Amino acid sequence: METGEKIPEYLGIDAKGNRVMSEDFAGKPLIIYFYPKDNTSGCTAEACSIRDGYDSLTEKGYVVIGISKDGIASHAKFASKYDLPFILLSDEDTTVNQAFGVWQKKKMAGREYMGTVRTTFITDSDHRITEIIKKVNTKDAASQILEIIGTQAK
Repeated sequence: METGEKIPEYLGIDAKGNRVMSEDFAGKPLIIYFYPKDNTSGCTAEACSIRDGYDSLTEKGYVVIGISKDGIASHAKFASKYDLPFILLSDEDTTVNQAFGVWQKKKMAGREYMGTVRTTFITDSDHRITEIIKKVNTKDAASQILEIIGTQAK
């Protein structure tokens, strides 16, 4: 996905097993962040940074959504363990990752595999992408987002 494009309708499965659609957040700008795996060091740092900046993000009218390939049980434990106040959606079949273009070939220790590339998408209230953060600062993700949305017109 690129800036200016409208995000896909389907966003994933919530903690109750319901399909979540972009229209569920009609008229609200979104912060959608894709991350590789619950309870890993980088993903935990990113989630906790966003948790710590959550009030500032929502005061600006944004809905925050985290999406990974992990299942809803894993998300529930992750959210509970770190007191995450935002929505975590499951994308076990990678449909949403693929639609956003973040399911890509990765390399680690000489091994190639498919995985989620950590990326944050910011949309306007019509759900058109206004910014894409490809180099996420996991320890300071909220400040990185706030710096961008602070400069955007509502």
